[in-house]
Amino acid sequence: MMDFFRKSEGVWFTQRTVHHFDAVADQSGESKLYVGVITVDDPRVQAICEQQGIDPTKANGGASFMWQEHEDDREPNPDHAAVLVDVPDDETGTSGKLLRNQGYVERIPVVSRYWFGKDGILTIDTEYESNQGQERCWFMTDDFRVRVSTVRMMSGVYLMTYCSERRYLTDANLATMMQHNLSRASV
Repeated sequence: MMDFFRKSEGVWFTQRTVHHFDAVADQSGESKLYVGVITVDDPRVQAICEQQGIDPTKANGGASFMWQEHEDDREPNPDHAAVLVDVPDDETGTSGKLLRNQGYVERIPVVSRYWFGKDGILTIDTEYESNQGQERCWFMTDDFRVRVSTVRMMSGVYLMTYCSERRYLTDANLATMMQHNLSRASV
């Protein structure tokens, strides 16, 4: 999991489509997702473990996730953030628990189960108080990934989300890439 978090670190441009299976209109939009790796000695790791009754020495570290609308150029709002802590089942790190200070569906602390399939796809199952969620995520390349999720509510309403995410390039990133390509062309 920590390798997945490290590979995800950075800013992502997300295009999402949300399908509701009831009378609510489907939605789509664009946003930025900020992913930062946190180390096992980060105080948030201990606080979240203690909140969930988990021994903090079993944690490997985690990641923080903040999101905002794509056109918003301000600093990300910490109210639109979550911290996930990795508590692996064993030394392989291919399955375990993700402790979240707040869930995506219900904004309460929650424990999810995760595992990686042989194909490298990450699956996260979450049981909330009144909802069930499953998210799957995989990298197509180092700079492009896909996320799909489903939510089932106690009322029976389902929703499905599809997100394509590409690593957000800053002007500095683009200038470096252009310089690299120009130097290759002149050889």
